[in-house]
Amino acid sequence: MSFIEIILLAIGLSMDSLAVSVTGGAVIRDCTKRNIMKIALVMGLFQAGMTVIGYGAGLTFASYIVAFDHWIAFLLLLYLGGTMIYNSIFEKDEDKKMNPLDMKTLLALGVATSIDALAIGLSLALLNDTITLQACIIGIVTFAFSGFGVFFGNRFGKKINLKLDLIGGIILIAIGTKILLEHTIFA
Repeated sequence: MSFIEIILLAIGLSMDSLAVSVTGGAVIRDCTKRNIMKIALVMGLFQAGMTVIGYGAGLTFASYIVAFDHWIAFLLLLYLGGTMIYNSIFEKDEDKKMNPLDMKTLLALGVATSIDALAIGLSLALLNDTITLQACIIGIVTFAFSGFGVFFGNRFGKKINLKLDLIGGIILIAIGTKILLEHTIFA
């Protein structure tokens, strides 16, 4: 796989993480460098890590993982998005809104957005390609896109007074639905 192909693959894989990061940036009030790094680091590590895990699983487990990976991503994103929507409609206390900086939430988002990276890792194993360079580039690109997404989402959210947690919840459910449809109906 050429370097340009790896970069394009990394950009494609990072789009879900970018969308989730924009949503996270819009929801958090305190957009410090530390918070940007926290979200971006989790997203980047999960993309790179799931690529390596998929590669390691190789041909042996490919048929089992591919059979349900999209359901895991869909259910995680449906739950998180539904929670955001519910809280934006029914919760009056700002402190009860979903916190994308909460480690459990952040880890769930990391898993949900990196399911495609698992499938890419399986594909790379089929190609008998080395994984080190690909996983590093995927992680770095996702880290950069996610960091930008948090910053952009936070700046955009402060300028426009929208129910961003409602919009973010809808975005998360849309991403989950897209993943589910791509792996079932449009496969």
